[in-house]
Amino acid sequence: MSDTVWEPDDSYIDRANVTRLMRRQGIGDYGELVRRSQDDTEWFWDAAIDDLSIHFHQPYKQVVDLSSGPEWARWFVGGRVNLAHNCVFRHAASPMGQTPALAWEGEDGATRLLSYADLGDEVARVAAGLEGLGVGLGDVVAVFMPMVPEAVVAAYACACIGAIYLPVFSGFGAPAVAARLVDSGARVLLTADGYRRKGAAVPMARVAADAVAAAPAVRHTVVLRHAGEPGRPRGEGELLWDEAFPSVHEPVEARALDPETPFMIAYTSGTTGRPKGSVHVHGGFLVKIAEEVAYQTDVGPGEVLYWVTDMGWIMGPWAMVGGHCVGACVFMYDGAPNHPGPGRLWSMCERHRVTTLGVSPTLIRSLMPAGEDAVRAHDLSSLRVLASTGEPWNPSPYMWLSHVVGRDRLPIINLSGGTEVGACFLSGAPVIPTKSCSLGAPALGMAIDVFDPGGRPVRGGVGELVCTKPWPSMTRGFWGDPERYLAAYWQRWPGVWAHGDWASVDADGFWFLHGRSDDTLMVAGKRIGPAEFESAAVEHPAVIECAAIGVPHEVKGEAVWCFCVLGPGVTPGEALAAEIADAVAEELGRAFRPAQVRFVDELPKTRSAKILRRVVRSCVLGQDPGDLSSLENPSALDALATVLA
Repeated sequence: MSDTVWEPDDSYIDRANVTRLMRRQGIGDYGELVRRSQDDTEWFWDAAIDDLSIHFHQPYKQVVDLSSGPEWARWFVGGRVNLAHNCVFRHAASPMGQTPALAWEGEDGATRLLSYADLGDEVARVAAGLEGLGVGLGDVVAVFMPMVPEAVVAAYACACIGAIYLPVFSGFGAPAVAARLVDSGARVLLTADGYRRKGAAVPMARVAADAVAAAPAVRHTVVLRHAGEPGRPRGEGELLWDEAFPSVHEPVEARALDPETPFMIAYTSGTTGRPKGSVHVHGGFLVKIAEEVAYQTDVGPGEVLYWVTDMGWIMGPWAMVGGHCVGACVFMYDGAPNHPGPGRLWSMCERHRVTTLGVSPTLIRSLMPAGEDAVRAHDLSSLRVLASTGEPWNPSPYMWLSHVVGRDRLPIINLSGGTEVGACFLSGAPVIPTKSCSLGAPALGMAIDVFDPGGRPVRGGVGELVCTKPWPSMTRGFWGDPERYLAAYWQRWPGVWAHGDWASVDADGFWFLHGRSDDTLMVAGKRIGPAEFESAAVEHPAVIECAAIGVPHEVKGEAVWCFCVLGPGVTPGEALAAEIADAVAEELGRAFRPAQVRFVDELPKTRSAKILRRVVRSCVLGQDPGDLSSLENPSALDALATVLA
């Protein structure tokens, strides 16, 4: 294992939450725990609930019921549970009540800190207010807010009374917000007057009002005064936050719910105009996310978890639910991570003593050009764990994160799953070594495999990532469209979830991802993922980022075009393009030399920093790009158009 970049010492192993679990179960090796958790998933989830002291108001009688097939598994049958009780109220009523639950910082430097008792009070206040607005069990409440504590309060308030929480990405325009309001049938919209991004005010309430005008089911809009337009007139039918949620209210207790009660509808953007609403439930989402945060990223009481994300993406609820269930403090930042300078992220980690930091590979690539000094100027000694998700890594940024940020002393817990998964399929852990760009092993309790086209397990090569058994946090279908859910994941191999990722397992048992299988390029009869090209291109010292796409070719089937973002001071030109193409060919073979290398100032991305390859390809081919609601930087389309012209 010559490419191992980190190995746990006794201090990591002895204090790890997963070590406690193994000792309680008489298991001495993490690999053995993974295998047993795959072979006997019911034993594992039962053991995790006991170890993490997850509270069921009424004990369940059966861990999982598969009578309707694995596609529609029901978990913790016969029990009663509430996610908000486990994440907020039980801590608020315990000796942990005065410990920090939420730390917040705004782009302007303002800060707030809420204890678990404070959080419990705010959740009860909003829950009572929602009931006063007529919200009850099963009603959908949309939360279109910036990264402020009230966004978390709103989520838990919905869970408290059995309403369904609908997080909406704060950067969406009115049509994207309206599409989610209409599809979900939301009755209430909680929003803010605005927020600040890179010093500029972004008006949210105006966007919300336009969205509600196209969503007749919405009966109430509640607006938080945060950072909006001065003197903005109140819209028709709007309530201000303090009006809707007065501090004096009727007592509220978290309802004891069937574990299959929907907690959240999490939407992802489709390639057409139809977003997909993944349905997550109280029991399964709570248990799986708490287990994952505790055992995979090793977060516990008194620690500070910060994942650079938005509440509208799955990692926002992941950090919230997992961090709070295990009693940690969750940090939120409302602003751009590189404003007013490239050291902002690292300065916040220093100020708030962050212990677990979650990032995307693209975010790290975007911060690398500022150099090491922007990082090393800050005391990052509080960090214990670095974590990442969102896309495959390239070696250079991975090693930069490990060496510059982690000082070669921290593990990078790389994990991968998805909105529909509700958690991760693959993940490292703080008790096993890490390899550059690897995802470690199957996540605990997840029966993960790699299949060849015939549905047979494959090792030593690339195949389809699959899960052969259900898990607690898997989506309960797509909201209002069960057939689309079955078609998306269950129709290739009976009883097997096919996720759409290329994966491989090396000779040492480390797992790797190679991009989306639906992004696969077919070059001269050979299938290869775009991440392979992008990784090779980024290895060139002039290249910061790359997006590789396939363009129809009459001889090869597809020719590869690479769109590259160059480092500061690098001059684009034909000679450099040829040099980068040669570097890719050197890495992958002459048959895979890119037909074109183009230079752009930026690539189209989501707010969570994923590159939208399908948008790049549609621009090249002059096709409809489909749903652009997740696009963070529309200016990238102009940059592409200029280059292509």
